[in-house]
Amino acid sequence: MKAALCKRLDGPEGIEIEDIPAPAAGRGEAVVAVKAAALNFFDTLITRGKYQTKPELPFSPAGEIAGVVTAVGDGVADVAVGDRVMAYVGFGGAREQIAVPADALVPIPDGVSDTAAAGVAITYGTAIHGLKDRGHVQPGETVAVLGAAGGAGLAAVEIAKLMGAHVVAVASSEEKLSVCKAHGADTLLNYADTDLKSALRALNGGAGVDVVYDCVGGDSSEAALRAMAWEGRFLVVGFASGEIPKVPLNLLLLRGADAVGVFWGEAVARDPQGHRANMRQILAWVAEGKLNPRLHATFALDDIRDAIGVLDRREAVGKVVLTV
Repeated sequence: MKAALCKRLDGPEGIEIEDIPAPAAGRGEAVVAVKAAALNFFDTLITRGKYQTKPELPFSPAGEIAGVVTAVGDGVADVAVGDRVMAYVGFGGAREQIAVPADALVPIPDGVSDTAAAGVAITYGTAIHGLKDRGHVQPGETVAVLGAAGGAGLAAVEIAKLMGAHVVAVASSEEKLSVCKAHGADTLLNYADTDLKSALRALNGGAGVDVVYDCVGGDSSEAALRAMAWEGRFLVVGFASGEIPKVPLNLLLLRGADAVGVFWGEAVARDPQGHRANMRQILAWVAEGKLNPRLHATFALDDIRDAIGVLDRREAVGKVVLTV
């Protein structure tokens, strides 16, 4: 079978297309014929040896897949040959077939394409885990998303809206905010010309925001924390600014607020059943037309260097997906 293999830690240039033996299904596993595999920015890092996960060479990039089950191993009861499924695999998806633990597979509903299903696990999975499992967002609450125009931020805007929240999108340009509005944001705030603390605190009749979903870090984190409502929840999702903020903890005390870490990858490993339930909900929303995952471009497996190059140059607005 054909596979894209990272053979040198040189980024896209270290990837070669080769024929390798097809996998067999071990106990508790299923073999999936990959139809689509989504790439993420971390693929630019993992192929340079600069990511927290460092697979042995050679390995295939792509941590999200969708396809069809072609074989099942002993002890597998919930998956059958012919099932359309998606999964988060960490890495290894850029190949024609992959063996996956059966309990990691989620059925794809009718009406959801392989391309769409392949690209929802990380961004939408993080959003629903953060907002539902960690933030306990309730209908009518106000949710501020920092870095709302990025992949993780847009997913949070959409999920918070579906959960019945008033969604405040915070981004760095009017162009980015227009994208947020198209994805359901109710209130738009521009970092460049807004006193973030004052603008957020003015919401809810001056009570501030109930939940902050922070993908950015940096100076905006403390500004948003100072605008939290009583018993608010500050969700620590990522640090796209490159700066990990140092905030005065007395702000949590004064607002009876919680600072909550959102470590999606670890949550998937520790609670696979909860992860699958979240993925079933996300896919159901896609099937119902309530979510429309944004696709930047598709590339053939043979063109994986070009696909990762798009991410490398930060040109992608939406998912970059390999079709296999």
